[in-house]
Amino acid sequence: MFKRDEYELLDFGDGRRLERFGEIIADRPCPAADAGSRGMPDVWNRADIRYERSAEGSGHWKRLRQGPDHWTVRHQAIRFELRPTPLGQLGIFPEQAGNWDWIEARVRRAGRTLRVLNLFAYTGGATLAAAAAGAEVVHVDASKPVVAWARRNAAQSNLAAAPIRWIVEDAQRFVERETRRGRRYEAVILDPPSYGHGPQGNPWKIERDLDSLLARCAAVLAEPAAFVLLTCHTPALGTSRLKRVLAGSLAAGDERSVRVQPLFLPTADGRQLPSGLAATWTE
Repeated sequence: MFKRDEYELLDFGDGRRLERFGEIIADRPCPAADAGSRGMPDVWNRADIRYERSAEGSGHWKRLRQGPDHWTVRHQAIRFELRPTPLGQLGIFPEQAGNWDWIEARVRRAGRTLRVLNLFAYTGGATLAAAAAGAEVVHVDASKPVVAWARRNAAQSNLAAAPIRWIVEDAQRFVERETRRGRRYEAVILDPPSYGHGPQGNPWKIERDLDSLLARCAAVLAEPAAFVLLTCHTPALGTSRLKRVLAGSLAAGDERSVRVQPLFLPTADGRQLPSGLAATWTE
């Protein structure tokens, strides 16, 4: 997980969460925080920036105090550039930090150089964790600016020369091509959104497309494979569905080889903000 001076969930409730990223405190919407009231109402006036949505659904950041346009935080040896984006994101999903630690441990434990495919790879947390542990990584994301952002994170983390291929492409199309080329990977990582579009505008809907994508991923897994990690933030896809789809694609329906755990962010007073699920399959 993040050290507290790098990231901290200060409070959540009433549909929002208050987080400190380094020295910057951000107040932004969070559907998972709708269930209860805020635990520490007095801390919310410390926010430096706040993301506000209009009735039409669009949004913008409001600066409440003077501060930098971008800044960095660290997790282990990885440095992340953060900056407010039009969609309300800042450049990392902090609930993924435990997954990055798990990836690094699995890569080191393999005792061989793993070829890792990272789909929907965003700004590179999983990519850089795997590369820092000695893996060869193919980083795939549909957004050219986001891939450029990930490359800046690699440079700041002293991983600019690491064996990483940076690909701007639709995840499904890329995996289809890799299958035809006969390329294989010992590990696959996926963090798909609920909805999205590829570079050519081809739509993605996780409830409709996840099963077929996992079947394609199974086709590019090498023998022996090391692991598959799937993270999901779509409430309609619960533990049983993720177990079933991973086991069906990778283990002939044997759900005993699949583990699903909740992702959450803790506050200092012990409350937990639900943040999705992490499903893993290991050899």
